[in-house]
Amino acid sequence: MRTKRFGVAAIALAAAGALILSGCSTGGGGDEAPKGDATAIITTDGTEPQNPLIPTNTNEVGGGKILDEIFAGLVYYDAKGAPVNDMAESIESDDATTYTIKVKADQKFTNGEPVTAESFVKAWNYGAALDNAQLSSYFFESIKGFSYDVNVPELEGLKVVDDLTFTVELNQPESDFPLRLGYSAFYPLPEAAWEDIAAFGENPIGNGPYKLAEEGAWEHNEKISLVKNDDYTGGRKPANGGLDIIFYATQEAAYADLQGGNLDVLTAIPSGALGTYEDEFGDRSVNQAAAVFQSFTIPARLPHFSGEEGNLRRQAISMAINRDEITDVIFSGTRTPAHDFTSPVIDGYSEDLEGSEVLDYNPDEAKKLWAEADAIAPWDGTFKIAYNADGGHQGWVDAVSNSIKNVLGIDASGDPYPTFAEARTKITDRSIQTAFRTGWQADYPALYNFLGPLYGTGAGSNDGDYSNPEFDQLLSDGLAETDLDAANKNFQDAQVILFKDLPAIPLWYATVNGAWSETVENVEFGWNSVPLYNEVTKTAAE
Repeated sequence: MRTKRFGVAAIALAAAGALILSGCSTGGGGDEAPKGDATAIITTDGTEPQNPLIPTNTNEVGGGKILDEIFAGLVYYDAKGAPVNDMAESIESDDATTYTIKVKADQKFTNGEPVTAESFVKAWNYGAALDNAQLSSYFFESIKGFSYDVNVPELEGLKVVDDLTFTVELNQPESDFPLRLGYSAFYPLPEAAWEDIAAFGENPIGNGPYKLAEEGAWEHNEKISLVKNDDYTGGRKPANGGLDIIFYATQEAAYADLQGGNLDVLTAIPSGALGTYEDEFGDRSVNQAAAVFQSFTIPARLPHFSGEEGNLRRQAISMAINRDEITDVIFSGTRTPAHDFTSPVIDGYSEDLEGSEVLDYNPDEAKKLWAEADAIAPWDGTFKIAYNADGGHQGWVDAVSNSIKNVLGIDASGDPYPTFAEARTKITDRSIQTAFRTGWQADYPALYNFLGPLYGTGAGSNDGDYSNPEFDQLLSDGLAETDLDAANKNFQDAQVILFKDLPAIPLWYATVNGAWSETVENVEFGWNSVPLYNEVTKTAAE
């Protein structure tokens, strides 16, 4: 890990939060790029982004995968999740409340503009402003001056000191603020973005290891083509010539292309091949733990799911799901039944939290709770779980629906949408009228990241509009702690409330299941399940 200066005791917590992930790996942090054909284009799978590629308005995996390659933030995360300075020369504080951030000199966007303190401050102000309705605005809530009620075009807590220096004043000391700064919401933007932000989102200008190949490189619903950015000087220098990220309609189609030699790196194995892919690809496959959590959300606005009746029905549904059987049969043991709302690879994880028994398969208790809910208001209709058909989810959604149906004696089924973007649009505009698949791939390695963005009042990824003041207060208390154990205790206590309210139904933790072709080497999947694409090398064509 490169030298970084996080100058206060509170920052020890941020670093400690990554210790379980840091190990001794040098992946992602070395200056020497692996050897291979430096002009070769690496092909990989992806999904059509939900929105134009504006960092503060992208909170899903398809768009995030692209943004992380074409932008460089103050820090990035190495293969094990440890932060490494990227655009930041230093991040310092004496009180964990006011941070002084210095940007490295001579950094450029791909249009030639310099990366300055203003590049960050203007982008953050845009993301935080109420009128701009950015999905990741929640990430700026900690900065002094943020408001959900009044549009604030410039946050009081952000100050430009000089071309390469700015300060950030928070509302309170916060334990993991520096650790968050590798997330895409905190990326800088060039001045060119403000000429037409909508047009910019279709053809973004970044400062990362890759850039869009040309005007029109993003072929919607087909692929996006990236090429190496020779001006990037950070620790993620590409060992290849670029990436073609192909938007497949199904995981099966992507897998068939890998088998046929038409795809270099596959990041998700279809459920039907989970039991065989490791035998087929051998040491060109991966099956490792990752900071990925799977669930489905039942909004309280749906009939029968508000108040006491809703709580009873959520608990009944959770206890009606045979997670052990589903992870074994559908996923061939490549998923682990959930015991909480976070991930086993994150420091502070616990399997013994009060109330977690609601995640155990308990048909008798499920029937009892459902009957209690029926006594309040008799059930009617079909319980549906919406999902995107291009993500390989049908098998488990059908299995979960059948488990609920068989235990509770109600009609239950999956409700497929053709694409991820279509499903996410219905979810984010609140027009969906069923339960729906949700999940979380961590933005940075901390318990809070699995809780605040998803269940905090008003959070950008709080798709079910859950709100509980006691939960919010525990999150705030945890962030204010400068001791890792004390902070995690607050986050664990916050989960006890979630077990009672069940704003989402936890299902299982995902592992990274991927494979790659014979023509590529140096393939390593990171802590968050995404390959370190810049390290992948490809043999020269004969």
